[in-house]
Amino acid sequence: MNEKEIAELRRRFRADKSNIARVCGCCVNEKREIISRFDQSLALMGQEDAGRVLGLLRKSLSGTLDRNLVDIPFETSQVAGGEEHGLLMALRNSQLRDEQALETFFQRAAQSLELEGNYPILLAFDAYDVPYRSRDGLRQEDASEEVFSYIVCSVCPVKLTRETLGFSADENRLCTLAADWAVAAPETGFLFPAFDGRSTNLYNALLYTKDTARSQEGFVKAVFGTPAPMPAQEQMETFHTILADTLSDACSYEVVHAVHDQLRGLMEEHKAAHVEEPLTVTGQAVGQVLSACGVEAPQVEAFERQCDAAYGAGADLSPRNLVDPKQLELRTPDVTIRVSPDRGDLVETRIINGARYILIRAEEGVEVNGVQVRIRDEQ
Repeated sequence: MNEKEIAELRRRFRADKSNIARVCGCCVNEKREIISRFDQSLALMGQEDAGRVLGLLRKSLSGTLDRNLVDIPFETSQVAGGEEHGLLMALRNSQLRDEQALETFFQRAAQSLELEGNYPILLAFDAYDVPYRSRDGLRQEDASEEVFSYIVCSVCPVKLTRETLGFSADENRLCTLAADWAVAAPETGFLFPAFDGRSTNLYNALLYTKDTARSQEGFVKAVFGTPAPMPAQEQMETFHTILADTLSDACSYEVVHAVHDQLRGLMEEHKAAHVEEPLTVTGQAVGQVLSACGVEAPQVEAFERQCDAAYGAGADLSPRNLVDPKQLELRTPDVTIRVSPDRGDLVETRIINGARYILIRAEEGVEVNGVQVRIRDEQ
């Protein structure tokens, strides 16, 4: 799925556009026991409550593609007869009215999730009459291509609010409002099936994870029957480790900055071109950048081999999961320097009289704790 397709579905989760009639779910305690089940009509809720429920479901379609929102592919054999895929299909095809399928799903999810405290698992079904879109991108609401039927799941922690000072209108006085349990934004969730090319794709699901450092491995295995993809944060840490290990002494500031600058440039070009499909690179593409920086061939080959070993041979990687396009940071045990990503040329490293230095060209004003300082010309 691309960002436009996700945004198109996300707009469905608003009170004035939603076709979701009900939400069902369960509450799970810290012992992974289901302590209650519920099935509520949104129409019978107040408008504000229904809007909050839809907001929680919409959160499971939010965040950055390939970081918070990750594609989960199914093998052909799974689609043909896999138990996990079959359960998801039963939930979808029954519009969440198959009681046995619901109970099986909730039990699997509860036993596999690793969350602290109590939490509800929310499930909703929607049937989206997909408007026809012409070649120029204009929607024709009265013309439909297909009905996209799907389920969306949100797993939300419950957090205890703090006691706070409030005002009681009934008693006309200031008073303490008691602490209470409130449902927070989801930690994880998913969409099934995927909405690829604005059409149903039964061979994919879309996983949501709030924390890009967590893989939700148990949940993914239990619900989808597939290995969990490497978390975005782990992808970046792995990339950094491979660079440092394989390049060794050749891993200079200039080389790392060149890799960062090249990947950041690709992201900017991709955004400016308004390309719908996500941008990806391979370890071999990064290897070409290293070669252009003068890194020797054996080290480049070692880098590419380790990328294949860590991510999979020829794996397509999101540049956003390899470098942070919004910052360029240099760090020593005592000093942290943050540089605007497009001005890495202001920084260089040198060895002067046997000591290693980070030099920053300061052509304009310099401030120290908000105070303008002058740099004296040493004669």
